[in-house]
Formats: sequence, structure tokens, C-alpha cells
Amino acid sequence: MRFPKIAFIGAGSTIFMRSLIGDVLQMEGLQGAHVALMDIDRVRLEQSAAVAARMLESLKVPATFATHMNQREALDGADFVITSFQVGGYEPCTVTDFEVPKQFGLRQTIGDTVGIGGIMRALRTVPDLWSVCDDMRAVCPDATLLQYVNPMAMNIWAITERYPDIKVVGLCHSIQHTLEALSIDLGVPEDKIRYKIAGINHIAFFLQLDEILEDGGYRDLYPALQRGYAEGRFPTEASMENPRCRNIVRYEMLKRVGYFVTESSEHFAEYVPWFIKAGREDLIEKFKIPLDEYPARCINHKKMWQDEKEALASSMVFEVKQSVEYASHIMNAIWTGKPAVICGNVANDGLIDNLPKGCAVEVPCLVDRNGIQPTAVGQIPAHLAAIMQSNVSMQGLVVEALLTENRDRIYHAAMMDLHTGAELDLEQIWQLVDALLAEHRDWLPGWTQGTYKWAAE
Repeated sequence: MRFPKIAFIGAGSTIFMRSLIGDVLQMEGLQGAHVALMDIDRVRLEQSAAVAARMLESLKVPATFATHMNQREALDGADFVITSFQVGGYEPCTVTDFEVPKQFGLRQTIGDTVGIGGIMRALRTVPDLWSVCDDMRAVCPDATLLQYVNPMAMNIWAITERYPDIKVVGLCHSIQHTLEALSIDLGVPEDKIRYKIAGINHIAFFLQLDEILEDGGYRDLYPALQRGYAEGRFPTEASMENPRCRNIVRYEMLKRVGYFVTESSEHFAEYVPWFIKAGREDLIEKFKIPLDEYPARCINHKKMWQDEKEALASSMVFEVKQSVEYASHIMNAIWTGKPAVICGNVANDGLIDNLPKGCAVEVPCLVDRNGIQPTAVGQIPAHLAAIMQSNVSMQGLVVEALLTENRDRIYHAAMMDLHTGAELDLEQIWQLVDALLAEHRDWLPGWTQGTYKWAAE
């Protein structure tokens, strides 16, 4: 019996590698997999290999591991490819993405999806993802790429435009964590909730949200959600204690648009112009918006990595738990034929009628031996599509900049970003882009340097 080869590009993300590969090792059909761990950081790669060895010791499965610092070597003959890396790391690039905009009065929470932080991250990241696709074409053209790197929508759009032959799906855990939060507030077990989502990554909405009843019927859960927020009961204290479930911004959006968004409040607050405003600290307090959340999270991840390193030096038994991630379910479904349903990010090829063709959309997908098969959703409510479209327009400009090496489109993308445009005037936006491109010079393609085409002589 042949088992698959899985190439993990960015395996120095030890905590995430442990989660995804731990899931794989608990799938009967994947337990004999060969996992090629690849990273450019030897120290982190060696730690990930040590963690993998401890997982094998704990689970007693016949999987094998190898480490690589050469990407094409790791990819050679792979059946599945996982990408999980952060170009430029927390330092210097994430720090730059937050500190430079602050000098212009522009504050962010996460800065990895849209906004000026998301734009800069896409410019740094897409060329590296394209290099993965180039190597896949050469040594594993039939492999399925499970893409976890943010900014998800821009990355998937850029991949599918340039490499339409690569089988790719973008994966995120926002929907799983949102389901957890809703379950806590509603007091309904997750396995008793039926839902349907559609949209773009981090701005998809629950178009359907029902409780599965004992008699086989269904109860619409939206009235209970709306009533609970109006009466001040939601979000509950229990959900607010969980960092992933602080949902005041999302409940306010439910009140205004009638649907619950799939991404956390700290993310969504910076995707729109209504929650983070200069001189409006009352909004920050009212909606509990955690400014600079992502840098704090990065620092915490560094501590977790150090804790993992110390654990390896002890005789502690590694407990391997099943995570909420989709990756192992996708690989198992393709490899064994046992079907699974996931929510994936794919090119909009007739899937959501009122979003542009080709942009990256997040929709339900059936997965089996035939691969990933997205579900056509059709029309979504017009006001939800309008919120998404504002972000899609910005994403499309960044993708165009990357595909055509058109530096001017970077300014246009920043100009069209909702939060940036609400806080800064045009001259400030141009100065901010100039400052960030200069600071990130060593991490960006050469075409990003220069001057704006229509700048005064």
C-alpha cells in the first residue's frame, strides 16, 4: 500500500506544523505518509524535526520525515504541498507594517489581509508562492497545494491567474472558530448547527444558520442571535473570555446587515471604515478593538516556540490532539476517496455571480478522489456583495501590480482601501506607500522601487 508524500514549505512554523502534521498522523489512511519538512531557517527546521520525532514516538505510526533547505528537493514527487510561511517575519517586516503607518496616524489590528499591511505582505509573499508553483510544475505537477499563507485572497488570486494548471485551495480556520463562538453564545452544540457560508476570505457571511432539531427539522438561529445582542446578552461573558470569540464588532454588523460575518472582530474592524477612527477612542472602547493585536500575537508565538524548545529537552510526553484545520481531511479525502466537505478559497469561476470572475472566493467545497470541487452559490445578498466588492477592488489592483509589475497600482490599491482612505488624504497615502516601499526594499521585487508614474518632475 502506497502512502502519500507531503511537502511542508515553511515547516519552521513549528507550532502550526505540529498541529497540521499531528492531524495527518491521526488519519488512518495517511499514517504511513512521508513528510518533507522544508525551511530556510536551519534552527527552526531542526526543532520542527525534533517535534515530529516526538509525535511519532507518541502515536507509534509508520510515517517518516526528512528535512530539506532546498525547496525543489522537498517538493520532488510530492502528492500534497502545504505552504505556511511569513516573508520577512515579525522582525523586521511586521513591525515595519505597523510602525510606519502609525507615523501617519493610521492604526491597525492585524494588518495581514487588507489595508496597507496586507498590501505590503502580498508584495513580499506572492513571488515566493510563485516560486513554489514553478517548482511544482517541474517536479510534482499533479500535487494539490494547500495554501495557508496570508493575505489569503490576494495570494490565491495571484496563483490562479498565473498558474491555472496548479491544483490549489486556500485554507483558513476562521469559519471553524466562528462556529465555536456561536455555539458558546447560543448554547447549541457545534454538531447541531447547519450552516452555509459564501464570500471572500475573512469577509464571508453565514447565509444560512440553523439548529438541527431532534425530529429532523431545523430552527433558524438568526432571530435568537439578533434578540440576544439587542438585549445585551450576546456576546456572552463565556465567549468574551476566549480571545477567538470577542465578537462585539461582528454582532454590530449583524444588527446592521442581518448576517454574521465569518472572521473575528479584531480582523473585521480594519476591513471597513466604521470602527477605527482618529479621535474616536470611544469606538475603540465600545467595540473592544485590540489595536496592534498582531504584533502582540507574534511575540506570544515566539514565546510558544521557546516553550516548545524547552519541552523537547525534557522527557515530557507529547500529546497530539486533533485540530480544527481542514488540511488532513482534504488529503485523506483525495487519497482514500472518503468524501469531506470544507470551506475553501478558490477562483471565482461562476461560483458567486455578483462578484468578479477570477477573484478569490470562499465557498463550500466537496473533496473526494476527484479533488476539490467548489459549490456554485449563485447570487448573494447585494449589500453583502457590496462590502466584499470594496475589498475585492483593492485586491485586484495589488494582483495587477504583481502580474504586470506596475508599481503605480500599489498606490491605487492603498487609495481604494476602505480604512486607509477613511483616515488619510491622498498625499498622506502616497507618502505612506513611498515610506513602506523604501523600508521593505530588501524584501520586495526590484520593480517596486522607483517613482510614481505621474509624479511632478
